[in-house]
Amino acid sequence: MAAGKYLLYSFLSITTAFALFFAWLHLPSPPLNAAELFDCAAYSPWCTSKSQPTTLDDQNPTRRHDHASDIPHHPLDPLTVQEITQVRSILSSHPLFRSSPFSIHSLVVEEPQKSLVLEWQTGDPLPPRKASVVARVDGKSHVLTVDLTSANVAILRTGPHSGYPTMTAEEMYTATWVPMKSERFNQTILDRGIALSDVSCLPISTGWFGATEENRRLIKVQCYSMKDTANFYMRPIEGLTVLVDLDAQQVIEISDKGKNIPIPKAANTDYRYSAQPPNKVMKLLNPISIEQPKGPSFSVEDEHLVKWANWEFHLKPDPRAGMVISRAKARDPDTGILRDVIYKGFTSELFVPYMDPSDAWYFKTYMDAGEYGFGLQAMSLDPLNDCPRNAYYMDGVFAAVDGKPYVRRNMICLFERYAGDIGWRHAESPITGLDITEVRPKVTLVARMAASVANYDYIVDWEFQTDGLIRIKVGLSGILMVKGTSYENTNQFAGQDLYGTLLSENVIGVIHDHFVTFYLDMDIDGSDNSFVKVNLQRQMTSRGESPRKSYLKAVKKVAKTEKEAQIKLKLYDPSEFHIVNPSVKTRVGNPVGYKVVPAATAASLLDLDDPPQRRGAFTNNQIWVTPYNRSEEWAGGQFVYQSHGEDTLQTWSDRDRGIENRDIVVWYTLGFHHVPCQEDFPIMPTVSASFDLKPVNFFESNPILRFPPNTIEDLPVCKAAASA
Repeated sequence: MAAGKYLLYSFLSITTAFALFFAWLHLPSPPLNAAELFDCAAYSPWCTSKSQPTTLDDQNPTRRHDHASDIPHHPLDPLTVQEITQVRSILSSHPLFRSSPFSIHSLVVEEPQKSLVLEWQTGDPLPPRKASVVARVDGKSHVLTVDLTSANVAILRTGPHSGYPTMTAEEMYTATWVPMKSERFNQTILDRGIALSDVSCLPISTGWFGATEENRRLIKVQCYSMKDTANFYMRPIEGLTVLVDLDAQQVIEISDKGKNIPIPKAANTDYRYSAQPPNKVMKLLNPISIEQPKGPSFSVEDEHLVKWANWEFHLKPDPRAGMVISRAKARDPDTGILRDVIYKGFTSELFVPYMDPSDAWYFKTYMDAGEYGFGLQAMSLDPLNDCPRNAYYMDGVFAAVDGKPYVRRNMICLFERYAGDIGWRHAESPITGLDITEVRPKVTLVARMAASVANYDYIVDWEFQTDGLIRIKVGLSGILMVKGTSYENTNQFAGQDLYGTLLSENVIGVIHDHFVTFYLDMDIDGSDNSFVKVNLQRQMTSRGESPRKSYLKAVKKVAKTEKEAQIKLKLYDPSEFHIVNPSVKTRVGNPVGYKVVPAATAASLLDLDDPPQRRGAFTNNQIWVTPYNRSEEWAGGQFVYQSHGEDTLQTWSDRDRGIENRDIVVWYTLGFHHVPCQEDFPIMPTVSASFDLKPVNFFESNPILRFPPNTIEDLPVCKAAASA
């Protein structure tokens, strides 16, 4: 009877907790609203323009697109609602799926062969539409393709594999209340003075640490107290870890090594605007907005083809990668021709190892794309706060565990950004006698998504500039994963390793890393490219040659094989990293190209034989180059969950295949070392890092030389009502 009572309480409490959790995920941040923004149209007495200003309603950031009637227009378009429904119908009649219960772990468009996509032109018939499916049936993983025209199902691979596919949202949710079936677990919660109705739990991937984890899918569950705060992450039930069999939905083991560690207090942990004391709300800034009196300069055709300034590219949501940029082309200012730059680019994997070797923490070495689905964790963006007023929104259409389609509204936003930056400028010194000042504003186009992978939030931007540069930026925000402790002040643990920073009473922010690896299939004026390392070396002058003793010399070396393109960045061994097309030259003979420009980043310091680093071996270098292979897109392997590290970018690259003057893929890893500090409590301000893809001899000259400057006549003249 007692066990049944606990189970009832448990089910209700975890259901309530997750209802609150999912509701929280969709709550707006401290909100701006349309009324707070200065709208030229609404304040016409103080606003004049040669054309009618664009209003919030005109741009309709929260448009509700009816996906039921969508049809594909481009070979790379994602599956539509109708197509996903059709695939589900085809699978349901297949013998494999009729015989046993099944779960769909991935259902996406099977992209046509690259050669077919490159040959396709707008107006041509689409290549046959196919779906790529990863499903679990009768305890085995299957990789299939489904032809939507013929209804043919081809089984490509059947387990066992060294790892398992991405978890479904449904099984993660179900796993979190499995511990509540255990009378021992429930009693442990009650013994700590926590009401079962206040418990909220999280599913935590286990990594892989040995033979005891073989032949079954496992997950670990840890829990928190939600009492008096929405920020339950700051109230861990420390040391209590439940090992769960994902397939059987059964508790295997309970580890409780934190009975003497108190639950941190809820005071000052709630981050919601509505929960802040009214007398402490900081209204220090006036609302700010960009006005576009003639409307946006970009268009989105057929839902996925983006055209802006001198750029054109295909943009789509993806359940694993989040956001995929394809067929990115830049228009040549001299010829007017659209020239290939990137065939395909996306976030391939995220690796987040925590640096606490204790029993309740050592396994926290997340692979957020391959284990959880980076796109599946993408949240609906909050207009006016996640994205500015002038943003356009794109929905994601994905398949649930049973194969039914669902829509993730406002998953990606597109907007033009002007932050007062300068595209180029020059003013002549008075000593020349020339009264010249020429300046051009830098306006860019941003494609953005934000994924909330439980506590952490990732913001990914692809920013296109008119000069041909592409900046790829990652922002980190959200909430730290913290550890409960008995300590309340730093003077209590002299000499003891806390594996982190004491952030508040009884709360430790554990040191951890974030590595984000990007897949970049570069096609610079065609697919046959080469990777060139340009070393900047100190050159000594000869005796009597010059008053100078030394200078820098650029020494170029073309990488012939993959190992020659495995790059570890070094501050005192500077290099540039060019991707060039040796067959296409400028008028003065330089091969056209782009270069990878690293910025602030971090490298993994873990031992190469540490099990997490073996799985995350794609972070062993910051840059890799591999020959194009459509089966090599996920840096941690296709099946990442509980993988052993046998199918990673490191494994592929160590084959040392030829890469000179071939179709090549560049991989870049952006890294963060995070030593938490008190400013990260109870929710952390966004920190960002980026890298650039920059033209190098791609254009004959400055591609924005002939862009016009702004003039006051082009812009609305606005004054706030209070100052009128």
